[in-house]
Amino acid sequence: MVKVSTPHIFAGFGVELEYMIVNKDSLDILPAADELLLAAAGRVQNEVEMDDFAWSNELALHVVELKTNGPVATLAGVADRFQEHVGRVNSLLDGLGARLMPSAMHPWMDPLRETKLWPHGSRVIYEAYNRIFGCQGHGWSNVQSTHLNLAFNGDKEFGRLHAAIRLLLPLLPALAASSPLVDGRASGLLDTRLEYYRSNQKRVPSISGAVIPEQAYTRKDYEKMILSRNYEDIAPHDPDGILQFEWLNSRGAIARFDRSAIEIRLLDIQECPMADLAVAAAIVAALRALVAERWQPFAEQAAFGVAPLAELFLSVIRDADSTVITDRNFLGLFGMQEEKMTAGEFWQTLVEKNMEPDDPYRPALDVILRQGPLGRRILKAVDSDFSHGKLQEVYARLCSCLEAGEMFVG
Repeated sequence: MVKVSTPHIFAGFGVELEYMIVNKDSLDILPAADELLLAAAGRVQNEVEMDDFAWSNELALHVVELKTNGPVATLAGVADRFQEHVGRVNSLLDGLGARLMPSAMHPWMDPLRETKLWPHGSRVIYEAYNRIFGCQGHGWSNVQSTHLNLAFNGDKEFGRLHAAIRLLLPLLPALAASSPLVDGRASGLLDTRLEYYRSNQKRVPSISGAVIPEQAYTRKDYEKMILSRNYEDIAPHDPDGILQFEWLNSRGAIARFDRSAIEIRLLDIQECPMADLAVAAAIVAALRALVAERWQPFAEQAAFGVAPLAELFLSVIRDADSTVITDRNFLGLFGMQEEKMTAGEFWQTLVEKNMEPDDPYRPALDVILRQGPLGRRILKAVDSDFSHGKLQEVYARLCSCLEAGEMFVG
């Protein structure tokens, strides 16, 4: 049934940005999200509403999430509003001897020694996750992301949007990878966060599946193919039903029928909100073209299976923009006739086809397309020097970029 109050497809967006709280001198993580929210609200609570924005806690006590408070009709101007809130957070953190740090993984955090979980309010959910999966490792306490929520109104819009998102998911790290370092060294992957993301719930494999969602294009099919299995498989570990809700699903994009939105979860957090929103704008522009059937009809999009998308995804989390795409059937879904192209060339083509040259997000996007995703730029800045001093220097620059709202350039 169509809900009158629910935004239609591409008429409602939600954005969530997760940042680390670190000591402003050493840049070590500082588990102080509760102190930040106390300073903001006068008491410790899970979420502080600031009119059209909100600040909230996450699983790890050193992470804070900034988000739009409900759907916005357009992404225009949203980066500037996030930047204002970054400034407000940093002002409060300064009094705690702390600051915000961007990027998807802290480069030298020792999660087994340093992790502290949120101890207040909704901790019953976190305690259940911790009991079942053990939330002390990198995959739980050192993974900061951007979530992009896209509204749909009714089953038809859901199916079209889900089909389009499935196709684009494997290529998202080519734009957004920002986690090349872990434990003080290069991991060999540009998107290390997603390597942890896809395996951190392996005790119950159906929760994340192959990360690329199954071919489910109605609510009934989605609940049957994905959600019911999730609930069934977690039940022996979760006898009280604490986790048996839509958000248990950890695929790269999850249907939130409770809010009539699909939430994309494969985006590493960038160096500043302008970069995050530029990536989001590129994604939305490509999705609009797919949903409008500009290149191929819905039936062709819907028919593309999980396996080739999952294989491509694994390549892109390693090599990001330099991944070579050789699947001509996949490229054809985007109107591309080349026999092969890199993921960077793929995005360059999509942006040129679907975004105006004077789009306010184009300058930030052009940095990403020209110099590579943030993970590649971080590695260039580190220049194979993994000494603690060098990593501190590079990540201090990243903190300054976040504070100033500037791109991190080589």
